[in-house]
Amino acid sequence: MAENIAEITVDLENEGETLVEQLDKHVLTKGVWSTIIFRYRERNRKTNEFGPPKATLRRYQKFKGVYRKRDAVNLTMDSAKSLILVLNDWINKGLLGAQGDQGDQEEE
Repeated sequence: MAENIAEITVDLENEGETLVEQLDKHVLTKGVWSTIIFRYRERNRKTNEFGPPKATLRRYQKFKGVYRKRDAVNLTMDSAKSLILVLNDWINKGLLGAQGDQGDQEEE
């Protein structure tokens, strides 16, 4: 369990073998509830080769001093493209909160 956001990762090893390798990480919100998007790749157990990069959006809750994963959305190429298009449309139409609006962010 991670005590701070910097320690949170999607890396996964089993008996010294990397099964999931984190390629990138971007913290979207910090606080008691934190949101992080990761770029990662998984090892194919049959071929032992890493597959193509993937993305996952995860929410963590800090409880009793440690962050726990509460929810995750794995993004496919199509769902990521759709998300970008919808968000760009909403932003261009002014349908999202004002710039600087922090939403549900709380102190860590």
